Amino acid sequence: MDPDITLVLQCPALGCWTQDRIQVELSPDHNRQPLPGHEGSIAAAWDSRRREKPWLFNGAKFRFHSAHRRGELLALRLGLTCYRDYLGTNWSPEAPALRRRGLEELGDSQAYLADPLGVGAMLLTADRCFVFLRRSQEVAEAAGQVDIPGGHPEPKEAVRDVPEESIHLDHLSPELVVQELFASILGEIRDEVNIPLESLNSPLLLGIVRNNRSAGRASAEFYVRCDLTSEQVRQRYLIGGAEAHESTNIIFISQQDVLKLEEASNTWHELCPSAKGAVKLYSLAHPHLD
Repeated sequence: MDPDITLVLQCPALGCWTQDRIQVELSPDHNRQPLPGHEGSIAAAWDSRRREKPWLFNGAKFRFHSAHRRGELLALRLGLTCYRDYLGTNWSPEAPALRRRGLEELGDSQAYLADPLGVGAMLLTADRCFVFLRRSQEVAEAAGQVDIPGGHPEPKEAVRDVPEESIHLDHLSPELVVQELFASILGEIRDEVNIPLESLNSPLLLGIVRNNRSAGRASAEFYVRCDLTSEQVRQRYLIGGAEAHESTNIIFISQQDVLKLEEASNTWHELCPSAKGAVKLYSLAHPHLD
């Protein structure tokens, strides 16, 4: 296995998880555990990042704690965190020490880390090519690397009339969180690639991967089919979507070549960890998808 990634969960042999097979368990026990002496470092790291990239903004995120299967269902244990805490823990120089302390003191290497849940999509065009994007230099993470469309599910989308800075777990319902998890990946594809939602099929969850470059931050990786050809997608991308600034180029790789990407060392090493994880999960699941 590539050292950049750890597979937390992969879809069962009989097929990927559809939205109706996902449950969410929300609890403050699933939040990051504060660590006395480090909270000030989180604030300082955020101030430093904001000076470098003033366009960054904080926001509530779902925190991935763990997942477990219940027969054919998959239950995700989620808490709340924020982007500021993510940069101040997972991306802190002290992240390895935080992981060691979490394991020694609480039996959980991730306990003191923000670990916001990300989402990514293995997006397949009608002519059977997967869509990858070259990340711009403006993004806070993996600048210049090759990625798949993705981002974060947003707690603010799962609540009504609650200011983002005031969102608590009590404001959230598990059913709406599941809806947001699946809706968010379609929204990211629309905003980053400029593909209309009506051209996208329902997402299938391939599994969950931890990014070891960001101290084990987890992302849910999906498989999404598109009704447009790669050339049609390219033309839509060139027009530009709401988040066009996040990438500088679109790359198409055939389905057959994606299955051999890990052997193509030059291309594989250009991928950021979330993309590597998604490719790996797709390679394991593809016999049951096509």
